[in-house]
Amino acid sequence: MSSREERLKEQVAALPLSPGVYQFLDRQEKIIYVGKAKSLRKRVSSYFVKNKDHSAKVQVLVRQIEQIRHIVVQSEQDALLLENSLIKSLQPRYNILLKDDKTYPWIVINKEPFPRVESTRQVRHDGSQYFGPYGSIAMQRSILEFIREVIPLRTCKLNLSEQAISRGRYGVCLQYHLGNCKAPCIGAQSGAEYSELVDMVKNILKGDLRPVRNYLEQGMRSAAEELKFELAQRYKQRIDALDNYQSRSVIVSATIVDCDIFSLLVDDDEAYCNFIRLRHGSIVALHTVKLSVGVESEQEDMLSLAIQYIVENIAGDISREVIVPFMPSAAMIFDGVNFTIPKRGEKANLLEFSLKSARIYRAEQMKNLEIKNPERHTERLMNAMQKELHLEHQPRYIECFDNSNLQGTNPVAACVVFRDGKPSRKEYRHFNVKSVEGPNDFASMQEIIYRRYSRLLEEEAPLPDLIIVDGGKGQLSSAYEILCGLGLESRIPIVGLAEKREEIFFPHDPMPYYLSRTGEPLKVVCHIRDEAHRFGITFHRQKRSKAFINSELERIEGIGPKSLNLLLRHFRTVAKVREASVEELSEVVGASKARKIIEYFNPKTKI
Repeated sequence: MSSREERLKEQVAALPLSPGVYQFLDRQEKIIYVGKAKSLRKRVSSYFVKNKDHSAKVQVLVRQIEQIRHIVVQSEQDALLLENSLIKSLQPRYNILLKDDKTYPWIVINKEPFPRVESTRQVRHDGSQYFGPYGSIAMQRSILEFIREVIPLRTCKLNLSEQAISRGRYGVCLQYHLGNCKAPCIGAQSGAEYSELVDMVKNILKGDLRPVRNYLEQGMRSAAEELKFELAQRYKQRIDALDNYQSRSVIVSATIVDCDIFSLLVDDDEAYCNFIRLRHGSIVALHTVKLSVGVESEQEDMLSLAIQYIVENIAGDISREVIVPFMPSAAMIFDGVNFTIPKRGEKANLLEFSLKSARIYRAEQMKNLEIKNPERHTERLMNAMQKELHLEHQPRYIECFDNSNLQGTNPVAACVVFRDGKPSRKEYRHFNVKSVEGPNDFASMQEIIYRRYSRLLEEEAPLPDLIIVDGGKGQLSSAYEILCGLGLESRIPIVGLAEKREEIFFPHDPMPYYLSRTGEPLKVVCHIRDEAHRFGITFHRQKRSKAFINSELERIEGIGPKSLNLLLRHFRTVAKVREASVEELSEVVGASKARKIIEYFNPKTKI
């Protein structure tokens, strides 16, 4: 396999299974093809299947691919819209080029007396409100039909000014008689009442479905109380349709025309700046760069340097409006640029999408590093965990404990082991709690910690670099008390992890500590905690299930341990024993015991 094929294979393997848009670049780093995918990895890998019957044009395309880029989005609809925007902007050689400006279907609420809700493909800045765009005309039409069925608004093109209505020039139409319009044309509906219905439509199109849901549920209840069950069912169907409705995308906007978006994600020694460019309301470029963090670097300085680098080497220029998470330190050097720090709305959604893209890029960089150089990745991760958790040594060997019981029954505990940030499942341990009666998690934790580390001391086995207990201050104090009794409090660092907000607790410190929400140490610690929880719950369920099965069959007079084992070995479950016939049971435990089993489960049956 050539170095090019190996490089492309690594890039394909690193792609996520999420929906998104992929870009193929040639040797000159020019984008030659843009495509959308429901699953990026599956779609892109299909190009490199050797035995697949590709067309001649696709074979030529594949031979020219030198690099693969991708953008992850929320849905297939977003992937379609982004693909459309990028093809128009980049004009890749191997794409069907889209040159018209009427590609996207929108829904418009016209600026006029008694506004109409209509379909359009042209966005005009005339004061009307535009919602969308939609990935297909079928989707847009289904939403319009839903709105028109639920909310009675006019569809006519009459001029409904106050003067025209007052003159009595118009008469009601068929839509009024069908119940689809309340006849504002003859003054039968006030402007205020009509505006309330229009606001309800806006809420639907913005994704706020609560007002219309209340409206529909109230209508359904009223119809049911009046015994109009067919009408109530129609309301129920509309509510179901409402549940399946998807609000608009951030990929294309009708209100934000031209702007650039920059987001910054900072790790200990690296930072990632994502850049998005909007032109004519559509995303036409998206790129992420990695920066090395200097000594005492401030985020404002890093953002300034990143913007300068992207403008000089990637974007070529900068928009009049720039959306940022905070003000860059050198904002004054960008003459004529208005920096916006949004808190809510579409601009905030765009900034969040940019930050999400930066997170995805960072995760892929970490994954590539782990594949190419696992030792370097582990060293970097252990250093980060040592720094975040204030440890003297790298936590190469970690043990985590979790208790599990149901109202005090079958109390058990689990110990999971992680080495170099990865689970070492062969070292996992289960514990049956022996000395504690009832639901006492603190006492259970003390018993398990004592049994585990007194045994390690007795066997002179290596001690862990870190102990994590699943729980808050109470669980931590109980475990720490045992370590002190064993003389291990200075040899093994221990922390508690509260599940609610991922709070870290240290001994003798009543205040919680929070790890960086964007750093890898938090992910590793939560993974350890979740693994301990999963392992403990699985064991507890097995023990509880076994106890239930045994206790159920042991209640049958004449069924001893030997017969019980024969029944479970043959039938596997109590349900199958209950459903078995006399003949089937007799083959396993004999006719006499078979009759007793049948009579136990079916007292009215006489054999």
